[in-house]
Amino acid sequence: MPSDEQPPGRRPRLTPPIADVRRAVRSVLPDAAGRPDAAARSASEPPEAPAASAPLVLVALSGGADSLALAAATAFEAPRAGLRAGAVIVDHGLQGRSAEVAAAAAAQARELGLDPVLVRRVEVTGDGGPEAAARTARYAALEAAAAETDAALVLLGHTLDDQAETVLLGLARGSGVASLAGMPARSGRFARPLLGIRRETTRQACTDAGLTPWDDPHNVDRGYARVRVRERVLPVLEAELGPGIAEALARTAEQLREDDEAFSEQIDEFIEEICEPSEAGIAVSVGALTANPAALRQRIIRHVVLSEFGVSLSRAQTIEVARLVTDWHGQGPIDLPAGIRAHRIAARIEFAAR
Repeated sequence: MPSDEQPPGRRPRLTPPIADVRRAVRSVLPDAAGRPDAAARSASEPPEAPAASAPLVLVALSGGADSLALAAATAFEAPRAGLRAGAVIVDHGLQGRSAEVAAAAAAQARELGLDPVLVRRVEVTGDGGPEAAARTARYAALEAAAAETDAALVLLGHTLDDQAETVLLGLARGSGVASLAGMPARSGRFARPLLGIRRETTRQACTDAGLTPWDDPHNVDRGYARVRVRERVLPVLEAELGPGIAEALARTAEQLREDDEAFSEQIDEFIEEICEPSEAGIAVSVGALTANPAALRQRIIRHVVLSEFGVSLSRAQTIEVARLVTDWHGQGPIDLPAGIRAHRIAARIEFAAR
C-alpha cells in the first residue's frame, strides 16, 4: 500500500532493487506471451492495454516482501509484454487474522493494477506436518485458480535465499539429487523468476516503491526447521566460511538440476524398450539394468515405481531392489511401500501390488 511519501498513482523512482526484480520478471514473461521480442521493449515505452484475449499471468501473492515485490514488477512488466496480470491470494486459515491479511494483500494487488484478484480459502489437513500440509493445500488452490482463469503462467516469489535453505534442508535429510537440486525455475505453468534475487533485495524494492509488506509470524517461529536454517545455520556458515554461501548453494542446486534433467531425459528415451507389462504390474529387463551404471540403474528403478504406482522410493529401498540385479542369489521378494512388491523372476524384475 502506498506510503505517505508515495502518493497513489505516482510511478516509483526506479532504483537498483526495483530494476533487478523487474528484470527477473521480464525474463520469464515472453514464455507466457509467446513473443520473444517482447523482452526487448523499452521500459520507458508506455504499454498498450492488453486485449481481453491476451494471455493471463497470475502472481501468487501472500503480502510478504518477496511476493509483493514480484506483484509490483509483474504489474509493470506484463502490459509491456502484451500480457494481462492478476493475482491469487491463498488464505490458509492458520492464524486468527488470516482473512484480514488476505483482504489486505488483495487490496494491494488491486492498487497495483492487477486484475483479476482472487482470494481462495483452503483447509490445511493431511500428513507430513503443518508445513507440508499447507504447501499441498496452497498448490492445489493455485492450480485450481490457474485452471479457472486459463492462466498461462503462475509466478511464485521464492528467492535465492529460499533456494539455499531448501538445499540445506535436503542435505540434512539425505534426500538425494532431486531434493538437493532445489526448486525448479519452471515447472509446468509455475515459474520462479526470483531464484537469482536475494531476499534483502525484494524488501528494499518494496521500500523503494512505497509498499508495506506483511511479515508472517511463522517466518520467525523457530519451531520450523526452515526458520532455524534461516536464522541460525546460514549465518553460522557465513561467519565461519565467508560470505557467498547462499549463492554457492543456489549454484549447486542449478548444476544438480541440470544433471538430474539429463538423466531423466536418458531414461525417458529408452524406458519403454526395457519394460513390459506383467500380470499385476510391470517388469524390467535385468540385462538392461545390468548394462547401465549404478546411478542410472537406480534412477530407472525409482522412475518405474513412481510412474506405475505413484510411490517414491527411498535410497535404501532402491538399493535393496537393485541387489536383485547386482547381488542375485535366489532371495525372495522385497516388500515396498503402499503394498508394492519387487520380485526377480528369471531375467526380469517384476513390480506388482501384493
